[in-house]
Amino acid sequence: MSKRPAQNASVGPTLQRAVAAHQAGDLTQAEQLYKTILVGDKKQFDALHMLAILNAQRGNFEQANRFFRKATEIRPDHAASQYNRGNVLIELGQFDKAIACYAKAVALAPGYTEAHFNRGNALFKTGRFEEAVGSFDAALRLNGNVAEVHSSKGNALGELGRHDAALECFDTALLLRPDNPETYANRGNVLRELGRLDEALASFDKALSISPNNAEFHYNRGNILRESGRSEEALASFAKALAINPNDAECFHNRGNVLTELGRYAEALADFEKAHAINPALNYLEGARLHAKMHLCAWSNLASECAALLESIRNGARASLPFPVLAMNSTPADQLKCARTYSEDRFPLSPGAGKTRPARDRIRIAYLSADFYDHATAQLAAGLFEQHDRARFEPIAISFGPDDGSVMRARLQKAFDRFIDVRQRSAPEIARLINEMDVDIAVDLNAHTRGARTGIAALRAAPVQVNYLCYPGTMGASFIDYILADKVVIPADQQLFYSEKVVYLPHCYQPNDDKRQIAEKTVTRAQAGLPERGFVFCSFNNNYKITADVFSIWMRLLQAVDGSVLWLLEGNTTAPDNLRAEAMRRGIAPQRLVFAPKMAVADHLARHRLADILLDTLPYNAHTTASDALWAGLPVLTCRGTTFAGRVAASLLTAVGLPELITDTLGD
Repeated sequence: MSKRPAQNASVGPTLQRAVAAHQAGDLTQAEQLYKTILVGDKKQFDALHMLAILNAQRGNFEQANRFFRKATEIRPDHAASQYNRGNVLIELGQFDKAIACYAKAVALAPGYTEAHFNRGNALFKTGRFEEAVGSFDAALRLNGNVAEVHSSKGNALGELGRHDAALECFDTALLLRPDNPETYANRGNVLRELGRLDEALASFDKALSISPNNAEFHYNRGNILRESGRSEEALASFAKALAINPNDAECFHNRGNVLTELGRYAEALADFEKAHAINPALNYLEGARLHAKMHLCAWSNLASECAALLESIRNGARASLPFPVLAMNSTPADQLKCARTYSEDRFPLSPGAGKTRPARDRIRIAYLSADFYDHATAQLAAGLFEQHDRARFEPIAISFGPDDGSVMRARLQKAFDRFIDVRQRSAPEIARLINEMDVDIAVDLNAHTRGARTGIAALRAAPVQVNYLCYPGTMGASFIDYILADKVVIPADQQLFYSEKVVYLPHCYQPNDDKRQIAEKTVTRAQAGLPERGFVFCSFNNNYKITADVFSIWMRLLQAVDGSVLWLLEGNTTAPDNLRAEAMRRGIAPQRLVFAPKMAVADHLARHRLADILLDTLPYNAHTTASDALWAGLPVLTCRGTTFAGRVAASLLTAVGLPELITDTLGD
């Protein structure tokens, strides 16, 4: 629906000539004539009103507002003038004043469809979505055949989380105007929220068939493809968006996120750097940029950049997702602040405590995870799921990650009383499903890690909700009640840095699977690229956990132990070159660093036999990596840190009775 100013000029010789010039497009002549009228009568309403419209047409909105204000003071009962002034105030960003003008217009003329519609748009811009829906409904009662009103109502309903109703509005709008690409795009966004990703993609494809050069459509299509696990296609969509709009910082940021998920960290860093150059204050960008540098072991300026990031977090900035902060020299207070800022930003409408469940013989526990396949989480916890006391507990899997067809996937499907694949469902649908199943306890196994669907817990899917296993820290969320830990990873005096209540498990919080297989055959030293003789230090942690300080200690070890080598995991193609260069700076021959490619778990466990000791990292310890080493019989030397992430290996060593391998300072 057009926002074209309404006109209502009375007839008079000079005014008539002015309006004629105005309508003919001769704005200069019209302006002179309107001003001539006002010289004779400063309160001539029609001249003031039309001069305001003329200034609005020229984009002189401040001047237009002044003339409209004078006009409405003379004729406060003139609905069109109130409406037109509202339109100008919208252009000036003065939405509350615009809403007041539209309200006056509809009070004076209840059948003023355009005023109801534009009032709804202004209410939408101020976040008053429920009131906006009311205004759109008022407009539709007067004229139900305007596509734009249905579409705008759909947008407001979408913001309210009423996605099914929003979808109906967009479908109605498209029946009335099937050639509107914006409506197809808005419909696609709602379908995405509903978890109907294939339909969402089809809706964006339709929008792009009408408007192929719309960068935003390509960008949103890329986001849907990313969520669908179609990463390469997502990259292609982002590339098209950036070809049209090369200054879109958010698109560079999201493309960088996809590249990160693909392990292409050098390309990801390049995109994060471009986003940073365009908008360094973009939410959560700086944490992603620095995390990519950490994956690459690109340590130039890294310490000072991380320190600046942490200072921003302390000041309340949305500077990083919670996970990257765990691997920085952050305090428990920093991690709580970051997690709380993120949770409050992304999940602000927590409904509070859930309903209590009816008493029954078995407690119903739902485990929520993106990692129910051949993944490190499953490798640790498969036995845990299998060993639930079925007389007392009913375990349910809520799986929103991939089905890789693996032996582990099949094993997990048998480990639960019910295994429910919810990949194609939205967070509200999943939360409703869990609620309808009368689940007593929901255990979020992802928290703030990749693949998480935190929105499910945010909707209070179960009366008791737990943070466990994958994320070594607080979620900072009001809707998570407990965190499972042990007294090593969360000492009693650190409980204040957790938004959850801490539940202590008796020995170690981390489970392990006693059915894990170690391949009988081990690759030879030569096959692994190791020398036939010499002490083998190893660290199979992810590259992002390796810090300059810890690496310097390792290099001093190599200097002190003749013929020794350091065996590291090859996480990406760039990190080995950077680490070899760092070794040379510390006086160590680069060939004394050996890099291990990724391989099947049983074979990886077997090759631990070639190493002599695993050196841990700090501030983020080995977690599953430490369990792997101990399971394979390889000693782990760790330094106990100050946060959960830095105390896991100490917890494991304490549990297996090897406290002598725990140090408390890097000097030790």
